[in-house]
Amino acid sequence: MQIRYIFHSGFLAETAQSYYLFDYYKGALPALDTDKPIVVLCSHNHADHYNSEIFPMLREDGMKDVRAVLAKDILKKRYPPDVEVLCVCANEVYELPYGARLETLRSTDCGVAYLLTTDEGVLFHAGDLNDWTWESESDSYNCQIRGSYRHEIDKLKGRPIDAAFLPLDPRQAKHYADGLLYFLSKADAKAVYPMHYWKQPETIQRFLQAYPQYQGVVQYTEDVR
Repeated sequence: MQIRYIFHSGFLAETAQSYYLFDYYKGALPALDTDKPIVVLCSHNHADHYNSEIFPMLREDGMKDVRAVLAKDILKKRYPPDVEVLCVCANEVYELPYGARLETLRSTDCGVAYLLTTDEGVLFHAGDLNDWTWESESDSYNCQIRGSYRHEIDKLKGRPIDAAFLPLDPRQAKHYADGLLYFLSKADAKAVYPMHYWKQPETIQRFLQAYPQYQGVVQYTEDVR
């Protein structure tokens, strides 16, 4: 399986049989094999995670088999025309083409997170599932969010994951790594790709300097400018 970082929370995974594009917002796509199917997965309706323009872009690039997996909170009027859409809810299991299996977790913001099992590996895309602890919020709010996040991540215990994509958001100040650290302590992931760092890839360097034990697991990515 090949993985390419696109922009913000967008990733493209390629197997021998198909492509899986997660949370495309903007950014250049690589040259694609137009004979392969592509599944576009969007975790929720925020503008930095769902851009319906990706569908005409793929058609213009000559992609023949384009399908969509969209979280339930994305309004139907924003669905792409002439594209098969699977609408998904939290805590469900769905069968995708070519033997792929999709499980959903509930986000601590909007929509869902995705656990995708393919014949070449298992991918976890958190969407906006994160420990959204903010210094500006009350202790009760932060405690509730933290508990909800940990409840969802605990579902991944004992589940081998080949690649995971999780927020590492510098806007959270001293709490920027809380969610990622909890995931790393609980999940069995071979590679972790930080995302949602708002064009500040130095946030990953900051993390690895603070937590060098995760060198080799946490991957460095850089936004397309």
